[in-house]
Amino acid sequence: MKNILELIEYPKEGIISKELVSSQKLDATLFCMAQKTKISEHTSTKQGFVYVLEGDGLFILEGKKIKMRPGTFIYMEKNAVHALEAYKNTAFLLTLT
Repeated sequence: MKNILELIEYPKEGIISKELVSSQKLDATLFCMAQKTKISEHTSTKQGFVYVLEGDGLFILEGKKIKMRPGTFIYMEKNAVHALEAYKNTAFLLTLT
């Protein structure tokens, strides 16, 4: 049992990722992005979701702009093109199935 909020820590630059679960059926990772960090367009071979825990940023999914604020839930189909940018320190949970 883990308290995800207690695991949040931000680097001065870039991203810290912490693997929470890794199995054949499920991967869950906590991402902590320093403010002004960007992740360029990419895809995943698995479907999944992003759940924003804290911060402020922008998630671009298949060309659609989605504000990343606490409580935001974003579902992604497999192979969906996406990118993101943290305006402030931003933490989110990424779960892939």
